[in-house]
Amino acid sequence: MSLQKQVMEKLKEAMKSKDKVALESLRAIKSSILLAQTESGASEELKEDQELKLLQKLVKQRKDSAAIFIEQGRDDLVQPELDQVAVIEQFLPEALSEEEIEKVVMMTIDSIGATDMKDMGKVMGIVSKELAGQADGKTISTLVKKNLM
Repeated sequence: MSLQKQVMEKLKEAMKSKDKVALESLRAIKSSILLAQTESGASEELKEDQELKLLQKLVKQRKDSAAIFIEQGRDDLVQPELDQVAVIEQFLPEALSEEEIEKVVMMTIDSIGATDMKDMGKVMGIVSKELAGQADGKTISTLVKKNLM
């Protein structure tokens, strides 16, 4: 089932149960999907990797907002953002642990013969594609830097 259909099903459930946080989150996903579909040159259905990127972007936006609210001492606004993150993450594949990510990074470094920071871009590209939706770019970047130094 496509992401759009899954979101619509969950949206109906959230409306019936009057779950405001889920409604907000699901409407944000639906809106992002519709925007992506109407972009110039976009196909009618989004590909799976496009859906994953879209969801990751939404999660990152909310986590960044929560961090800013914490900095500003707005604790009343932090929890709603984190609640939305939890709803959106339901549609993402399960995240890998740092050890599992590091294994993939090490295998990639060995397979392409990367030796120094000049090769970071190649390694990042391969690992990011392989772990799409299962690891965030910041974690991958940190592990690649650590292993290439």
